[in-house]
Amino acid sequence: MSEFATRRDAIQAADEELLAKLGYKQEFKRAFKPIEVFGIAFSIIGLLPSISSVLFYALPNGGGPAMVWGWLVASIFILFVGMSMAELASWAPTSGGLYFWTYSLSSPRYRNLLCWIVGYANTIGNVAAVASIDWGCAVQVMSAVTLGSGGEFESTNAQLFGVYAAIVITHAITCCFGTAILARLQSAYIFLNIILCVAVIIALPIATPSEYRNPAKFALGEFVNFSGWPNGFAFIYSFLAPLWTICSFDSSVHISEEASNAHVAVPWGIVTAIGIAGVLGTAINIAIAFCMGTDLEGLYDADQPLAVIFANSFGDKATLGIWAIVVVVQYMMGSSMLLSASRQTFAFSRDGALPFSGWVYRMNKFTGTPTNSVWYVAVLSIVMAVLVFAGDQAINAVFAISVSGLYIAYAIPIVARFAGQNDFEPGPFYLGWFSLPCAIIAVLFMLSLGIVFLFPETPSTTAGDMNYTVVVLGGILGLSLVWYYFPKYGGVHWFTGPVRTIDFPSEKGDSTDTLEQEDKKATTIETVPVS
Repeated sequence: MSEFATRRDAIQAADEELLAKLGYKQEFKRAFKPIEVFGIAFSIIGLLPSISSVLFYALPNGGGPAMVWGWLVASIFILFVGMSMAELASWAPTSGGLYFWTYSLSSPRYRNLLCWIVGYANTIGNVAAVASIDWGCAVQVMSAVTLGSGGEFESTNAQLFGVYAAIVITHAITCCFGTAILARLQSAYIFLNIILCVAVIIALPIATPSEYRNPAKFALGEFVNFSGWPNGFAFIYSFLAPLWTICSFDSSVHISEEASNAHVAVPWGIVTAIGIAGVLGTAINIAIAFCMGTDLEGLYDADQPLAVIFANSFGDKATLGIWAIVVVVQYMMGSSMLLSASRQTFAFSRDGALPFSGWVYRMNKFTGTPTNSVWYVAVLSIVMAVLVFAGDQAINAVFAISVSGLYIAYAIPIVARFAGQNDFEPGPFYLGWFSLPCAIIAVLFMLSLGIVFLFPETPSTTAGDMNYTVVVLGGILGLSLVWYYFPKYGGVHWFTGPVRTIDFPSEKGDSTDTLEQEDKKATTIETVPVS
C-alpha cells in the first residue's frame, strides 16, 4: 500500500473515531477534500452574483462609500464571527453543528430548549438562504430576457415564481447525486467564481465610457443617502449587502461528516472563505463604485442595477454574455446552499426534532445521500417564496431572514461556550487568549445587526412597505416554541437533545441513548467510549 493510501486511511479512521466520540455512526462517504470544504462555503458566498442581488441595499444608503467602506468594515466583523465558529467546528465537526454545540456546551437546565431554538433558527435561516439565492437567480434570468428583448419584456410575479420553482426543483435533483459527484462540483464552482470576479475587476474600468466613470471623491467619499434614514443608520443598514453575501459559511460545518480531516478542513474552510470574500468583494465594489455613474436613484429603480451598469460599460450584447455567466454562478450558489441545508435538516431530523423526522431521516441506498431531506428543504423553500405575492418588501424579507435566523443560530453556541457549564477542549484550530475577545465582538455585532435588520428600508412606511422579517421569522420561531411546550405531545415531553446512533454498551442494551443520558457515564463528549 502506498504512503498516500496509508495516510488517507489513517485520516479516515481518525474522522470516524472522532464522530463516534460525538455519538454518531458514519453514514456518509467522506468524499469532500479540504479544498472542496472551502469550496462549498465560497460558492455559496458567490461574490459577483450576490453583490448583484443585494446592491439595492447599498445604493440608497450611502452609494459608493457604503458599497466600499461598508463592505470592508462588515467583512472584518464577519471574520470575527467565522473565527469563533471555526473553533467550535474544530472541536466537534458534525452535520448538526450549531445545535449540537449548543446542547453540549449549555448548562443542563437550559440546553434542551436552547438546542431546540438553535436547531429551528438554523433550519429557518438555511431555507431562507436557499429561497433568497434562488429568487435572486430567477430575477437574474428574467433580467437577461429583458436585456435580450431590448427592454420590451417585463416579467410578472407569477412568471418569476414559476422560474424560481423550476430552479429549486433542478437543484433538488442535482443534490440527490452521490457525495463524490457533489464534492467534485465544488472545484468547478471555485474556478468560475474567481475567474468571474477577476474578469470584472479588470475589464469593467477598462470598458466604462468616460461619462460613467466617477472620480474618487464621489466613488469613495460622497455619501449619497435617499433612504430617509439618518446617515449613520443608513450606513449600518447597508451592511445587509455584505452580511447576506458573506453568510451561510456554516455550510462547511454541515458537510463535516462527508469531509476528510474534518476537524482541520472545516474551520479553515470557514475562515478562508470569509477572508477571500472580504478582499475580493471590496475590490469588486471599488470597481463598481468607480464605473456606475452618478444616477444612483435610476440604478436603484432598475430590476437589476448591476445589469444596467454592465450595459452602460460593455454594451447590450456583451452584457448579455457576461450576465449569462453571472446567472450560472448564481445557479451554482443555490445548488451548494440546498446541499448544505439538506445536511442540516438531515441531522436535526436524526434527533427527531423536525416534523416528519422519520421520513426526512432516511439515507438513499443507491446514492448514499439523504434525498428525502433534500426534497424537504426544496418544498419549504418554494412555499417561503409565496411571499412574493404579498409584495416586493415581503419577498425582500427573505433575504433578511436568511441573515437574522442564522445569526441567532450562530450567537447562542458561541455564548454557551463561555457562559455554560462545560469542559470545552479546543481542537486544532484555536485562537488561544483571543478566543473570548473574539467571541464578545462577534456576538455584539450579530446582536446589533440582528436588531437593525428588523427595521423597514425607509422610516416612512405603510403596511405594504413594512419589513416582514419579524413577522415571518418571529412567527415560525414562535410556532416552534408552541410545539415545544404543547401539552402532552410537545417537545418538552420527549426532546432530550442529540440522539446517539452508534452502539454503546448499557445496562438495558439500548443503542440510541441521548447525550443527556450518557452524561451519567461521561463528563464530556470527548470521554465517551468508542464501540
